[in-house]
Amino acid sequence: MQRKTRIDAFGGTLLVTFSMLMGLNQVMIKLVNAGFQPVFQAGLRSACALVPVLAFALLTRRKLSVTDGSFRPGLLCGAFFATEFMLLFVSLEYTSVSRASLFFYTMPFWVAAAAHFLIPGERLTPVRLSGLALAVAGTAWALLDNAEPVSAYAMIGDLACLVGAMLWAGIALLTRTTRLSRSTPVMQLTYQLSVSAVLLLAAAPLFGPLVREPTPVILGIFAFQVLVVVSVGFLTWFWILSRYPASDMASFGFLTPLFGVLFGWIMLDEPITVSIIGALLLVSLGIVLVNRKPRNPAGAADRFGARTSSP
Repeated sequence: MQRKTRIDAFGGTLLVTFSMLMGLNQVMIKLVNAGFQPVFQAGLRSACALVPVLAFALLTRRKLSVTDGSFRPGLLCGAFFATEFMLLFVSLEYTSVSRASLFFYTMPFWVAAAAHFLIPGERLTPVRLSGLALAVAGTAWALLDNAEPVSAYAMIGDLACLVGAMLWAGIALLTRTTRLSRSTPVMQLTYQLSVSAVLLLAAAPLFGPLVREPTPVILGIFAFQVLVVVSVGFLTWFWILSRYPASDMASFGFLTPLFGVLFGWIMLDEPITVSIIGALLLVSLGIVLVNRKPRNPAGAADRFGARTSSP
């Protein structure tokens, strides 16, 4: 499969859709926390999602192998995944969806900054760096407006999301810079789901009673997470990661806080303040700048990379 040198229209559409799904995911996690203890919910979600992912791999004859040199980085990737989602799920007990989304989706900054040093051909130009700076400034602006914390431990929730973002960035870089890159997207996700299911379910009893008050609605939301968010969403994300530049792709992640804030307002009645609106505008401008690349001398390439082959 030929790699792209920039995001094209098809890749951009997938990334926007994935960002929307991830923004909604924060709301769903917070809702399901009312029915299941957060760490148990995270582990159960990984265990349940592993079934349709493996079924998809068998039906489509996708390669699943641990003998291609990917075993050790795959285990590390799974451990990162487990810790990342433990932090995210627990953080939503203490902070709002809006704040969790903005902190958690600083991930593109960590990916782009590290890719500058680790991945050839993905260096940050001054224009792209200014775009990342604007996006981070917008995120910080929104986070400063915390006049009414959700809980006394809101800062713990915020910091947990920030560390989770760094771990997510680590996953993206592992899939590009180690032998894990030899694995198919299905195998990469299999590593993450299988390892995280074991680690999270083993750790869950340390965080209190496993079951709270599950209702049919909560069970339905949980099923949507398993089948759509994890099984379909993350397979799509790994496929995009295997095809497009990591720093360009990751920059679309700044769209997710926009959707997180929007869905938090619609579904949880979280307030949208003037500072959050301003922050969202800065983030949007940052996305435009960070994805801006020089045109070829003849001007033949358009914004979405006309010189690359079709997906």
